[in-house]
Amino acid sequence: MPELPEVETIKRTLDKKITGLSITGVAITMLKIIREPNPEEFSKQITGSRITRLGRRGKYLLLYLTGDNVLVIHLRMTGRLVYSAPGEPPAKHTHVIFSLSDGYELRFIDMRQFGRLQLASQQALNQVKGLKDLGPEPLEREFTRTFLRRELKRKRVRIKSLLLDQTFIAGLGNIYTDEALHRAHLNPKRIANSLSPREVAKLYHAIIEVLQEGIENRGTSFRDYVDGDGRKGDYQELLRVYNREGSPCPHCGTAITRIKVNGRSSYFCPACQRE
Repeated sequence: MPELPEVETIKRTLDKKITGLSITGVAITMLKIIREPNPEEFSKQITGSRITRLGRRGKYLLLYLTGDNVLVIHLRMTGRLVYSAPGEPPAKHTHVIFSLSDGYELRFIDMRQFGRLQLASQQALNQVKGLKDLGPEPLEREFTRTFLRRELKRKRVRIKSLLLDQTFIAGLGNIYTDEALHRAHLNPKRIANSLSPREVAKLYHAIIEVLQEGIENRGTSFRDYVDGDGRKGDYQELLRVYNREGSPCPHCGTAITRIKVNGRSSYFCPACQRE
């Protein structure tokens, strides 16, 4: 699933191309992709709207439109949003095509069909399911060491599971959680409220570092993720533990191990991240 750096990269690549353009038409071939309103009303409301700016909240991409509407997009597991030339044949699993006033198209592609598109008014954004309960943005001022220390002390759950909880911190997924825990030398099975102040500080900085590096390298691509231009990211070349089971830890040389934490695969170094 695209995480914060991937969605932020998509936002940045599309921002240069579609901000200021109008949506002149919508073609929907997979109706369930549209959460609300119904597909017919969705097309009616969005056609003729101009894209005023792009935003992001956690793993959600937000297209702000004239008329007070916001197009809320969640890519889920395999969703893509690509700016494409009209003469270019649509990729397989293209379910929604937005025609743009510059003659190009914005195409929503999703092999597993888990992604969702929804229209909401700006005033009702904080009522949208999924958006309304998100925790703080880890790259914004609201995410501080004081916040992290205070909230961790309240949680008697495994740190890996807590960091994946979008109501705790928005935007982290398996990739960047594993990378942050490795940099902070924390075992993914550690109980959150057992962390010392020094360990909390290390985790705080590690979260920010891996997310910033992910954005700088245009996200992580293994199979499905591409940016708004259809290009893969580069951060997979810099990962230290994620998806590197059996490879040597870049810090100590110990083989990276994969375990399950509450049903989720977790990659870590058993020497650097002792339980």
